Formats: sequence, structure tokens, C-alpha cells
Amino acid sequence: MTDSSRATRRLVGLMAGMGAAHLLVPRPFDALVPERLPGRARTWTYLSGAAELACAAAVAHPRTRKAGALATAGLMAAVFPANIKMARDWRHRPLPLRAAAYGRLPLQAPLIAWALHVARKAD
Repeated sequence: MTDSSRATRRLVGLMAGMGAAHLLVPRPFDALVPERLPGRARTWTYLSGAAELACAAAVAHPRTRKAGALATAGLMAAVFPANIKMARDWRHRPLPLRAAAYGRLPLQAPLIAWALHVARKAD
């Protein structure tokens, strides 16, 4: 097994797991949806879950892997405002929860880099 195939499988697993979580347990994700978005938070939660599942499926298939990995990187960048909202909303929570919320912010860059790595290796 190559490092790139391991990275691909793990990216598929991450995206599929998060997509399923958004659809199966949507309530925690609803709170992360910025109020400025039109419509109901639940709609955005379901849409983001469906997008994550679509990205996972695209990355899993060799013919669509590059496009799927690029879409994954874009999606991870697009949901960054939700991470900022979470950090802002949780700024008065107990330290472990605050640390988790703030810790998510710098993790977005390596996740995007990971998806871009999978896209580069897909050629």
C-alpha cells in the first residue's frame, strides 16, 4: 500500500463519516451554521452532509478522484466560517471545550492540504 492510497482511503473515511454524522445527528451542526445564511440551519446541515458524502464518493472512485479531492478542499475552505462561529460562540465555555473549538481553526489548513495532496497524486 502506498502513502497516497492510504491518504486517499483515510480522506474518504473522514468525509463519509462527517457526512453521515451531519445527516444522522444534525443538531450539533445546526448551531455552527452562521446566522447570515438564508433559510433554516438544518437545511444547511443536511446540504453540507450531502456534499461531504458526495466528495467522499468522488474521491473513492479513481476516475473522479482528482475532481473529488479538489471539491473536498473547496468544501473544507467553505465551512471554515462555521469553525470561526463555533470558536466565537464557545469563548465562554469551560477551558477543554474552548480549546477544542479554538483547536479546530488551525487544523483546517492541513485538512485542505491533505485533500490537495490526494488531488495531485490522482494524476
